[in-house]
Amino acid sequence: MENSIRVGVSNLLIEVLQEGKNLINDFDELLAQAEVLEVSTMSIAAPYDSDTLKAIKLAEERGLIETILVGDKTRIREAAAEVGYKLNKAEVINIADDSEAALEAVRQVHIGNAAFVMKGLISSATILKAVLHQDFGLRTGQLLSYVAALDIPKSDRLLFMTDPAINIKPSLEEKVDIVQNSISMAHALGVKNPKVAALAAIEIENEKMPATLDAAALAKMNAEGKITGGIVDGPLAFDNAVSLKAKKRKGIKSEVAGRADIFLVPYIEVGNVLYKALTYYADTKIAGIVMGARTPVAMSSRADDHVNKLTSIALGKVVANY
Repeated sequence: MENSIRVGVSNLLIEVLQEGKNLINDFDELLAQAEVLEVSTMSIAAPYDSDTLKAIKLAEERGLIETILVGDKTRIREAAAEVGYKLNKAEVINIADDSEAALEAVRQVHIGNAAFVMKGLISSATILKAVLHQDFGLRTGQLLSYVAALDIPKSDRLLFMTDPAINIKPSLEEKVDIVQNSISMAHALGVKNPKVAALAAIEIENEKMPATLDAAALAKMNAEGKITGGIVDGPLAFDNAVSLKAKKRKGIKSEVAGRADIFLVPYIEVGNVLYKALTYYADTKIAGIVMGARTPVAMSSRADDHVNKLTSIALGKVVANY
């Protein structure tokens, strides 16, 4: 009986997703959406760690992807053997050098053999350099930025954060691109008019705190139609962005306060600390991709477990198909 109920719920979810009612509220729904879509091919640079290969194995078993593995063939085989991943179906391109492997993985997308690319056991700088390659990269003219989808146990929906990984101290102009990239990803996951909180330490502009000035400027640009697809407000402290109680107590009048979907962090340090605090102390599951290129780049931390890497693959596939 219990199994029948589970199957029924699963089938109902798939029917809802197929009808286009694609608001994705958690990572179970994200994986279900990715399963509904036609199988995509993903290229991956330097897949040498067990968590990455375990995620690829599970993604293939669930019918999410086919894979092109680019890297040192011996290292790939050794790591695959550790997790019981048989390389029968995957294509392996033997390139030992990390930079060359990253470039070839990106080139596979450039020439149409893969729908999106994933970072393996290499630095973010290495894969991003390949993405921006003049001849075989995935440039669009848009700033590249990292957007994290957050499945937080206390939240009844997915939340998003940007940019905790790539842009160190973005200018106001760069923050415009970062916001637009995050709005695009939220749209792909069914959030029609996402609310963006431009975070700072306080809710008023202060010349000694540049983050507050940028936040206010972004809100004004949104009101003027220079940032589209969502509602941007700020400056907002984190408590006011997420808590209706805090909003009411402080008398804040804002469509975003208490209901934010996207958190725009002012600097990489803020995002990095928040990202890791949520991961290690709040049991948050995180999937992350780079936006702003022709196709998404699945890019989880090298320290992430296979679950986060699997959901990053699913996220990349859903966004690539959007």
